[in-house]
Amino acid sequence: MSDRIKVLIVDDIPETRDHLSKLLGFEADVEVVGAAPGGPEAIQMAASVKPDVVLMDINMPGMDGITATEKLAAEVPGAAVIMMSVQGEADYLRRSMLAGAREFLVKPFSSDELTTSIRQVWTRERRKLSRYAPDTTTQEISNGSGEPASVVAVFSPKGGVGRTTVAVNLAVAAAQTGKRAALVDASF
Repeated sequence: MSDRIKVLIVDDIPETRDHLSKLLGFEADVEVVGAAPGGPEAIQMAASVKPDVVLMDINMPGMDGITATEKLAAEVPGAAVIMMSVQGEADYLRRSMLAGAREFLVKPFSSDELTTSIRQVWTRERRKLSRYAPDTTTQEISNGSGEPASVVAVFSPKGGVGRTTVAVNLAVAAAQTGKRAALVDASF
């Protein structure tokens, strides 16, 4: 994890992008990794620079900030969006949050409001990610004979839905195809 917060700025007004870039340039723990004039450019840029936080204007020609936030959440899920708007109506706020934005700033905002929001959103996202188990799907598992093995987990948060039956049938089917199978019931 980097000690600097990577920020992507998305606004259709060049002066706003420049102003925000210069403003954030004074912060030692914030690095502006890009600036995009619209939603499609932001999605493409975010896929390559992997920002921690995206400052997104809500009203842009072509693709608005809400649509861009929805697409960004699907394509770059690690990027947390802070929506910016000159309108502070509840409908804009609600639609932004439903699209996946983590914070909403009404323009004009102070540099303290901006940096505080960026740091809070980044901290909350880091805490949330730290609660997830590490991704082990890319680790190679061997079955002892040198061949790659598979691990299949059958899970349900509710009892009585048949996960034991499904797990047993899966193990039997694997064994019938000539594969070695082990069934572990981890229901304690």
